Amino acid sequence: MNTHPASIFDADYKALVLGASGAIGSAFVKAFQTDPRCLDVQAVSRSDGSGFDFLDPKSIEKQALICGALGPYQVIVDATGALTIEGTGPEKSLAQLDSRVLMRNFEINAIGPVMALRYFAPLLASGPCIYAKLSARVGSISDNQKGGWYGYRASKAALNMLLQTAAIELQRKKPQLRVVALQPGTVKSALSKPFASSVSQLLEPQESVAGMLAALKGLAPKPGAHFLDYRGEAIDW
Repeated sequence: MNTHPASIFDADYKALVLGASGAIGSAFVKAFQTDPRCLDVQAVSRSDGSGFDFLDPKSIEKQALICGALGPYQVIVDATGALTIEGTGPEKSLAQLDSRVLMRNFEINAIGPVMALRYFAPLLASGPCIYAKLSARVGSISDNQKGGWYGYRASKAALNMLLQTAAIELQRKKPQLRVVALQPGTVKSALSKPFASSVSQLLEPQESVAGMLAALKGLAPKPGAHFLDYRGEAIDW
């Protein structure tokens, strides 16, 4: 796969990446930085000393105000998420369910992201623009053939519904907005490391990001959100 895709826009643009310190987030930042069309990329993460935290809506609102002064942005990428919660990995059975861990799954993978969408969506430029959020194939209800992974599956399914609902609302004012749930594949990262041995195709972060950017480049506006994998193939909700 080409790890240096063409620019996702035909004109100059600005980008913003949330979760920029992670493997995929940092690969997005590097891809934008090397794109001559990208005039500026803002990188936001918990590790940058700003106090940004998806578990704190006030910090999300504060960060959006800071980033707003440097916008508007043609593309915003939310590359946040967690699979292992406070040392607890995906549940394999009902007997392993813990209500506190389930709640934290939703806070990190669904509630935090939609609060970010609430505060950062107003920073999108008029005209063609993209709000992309990392999701997961296991968040597809129709694709669930193996069971297990209760909290992660459910939180990602909830995220997908939130993205779809927000897309319908936001497109009333921004008809050229594309809201996209992105499945990055299984990428070499801290998130996937405990499960890497069982994966047949493990992607380098830049390979995954190149694929996702290529998919975004060719994506036409449509009512509601898109759900795509890193090869540009649609995933059933």
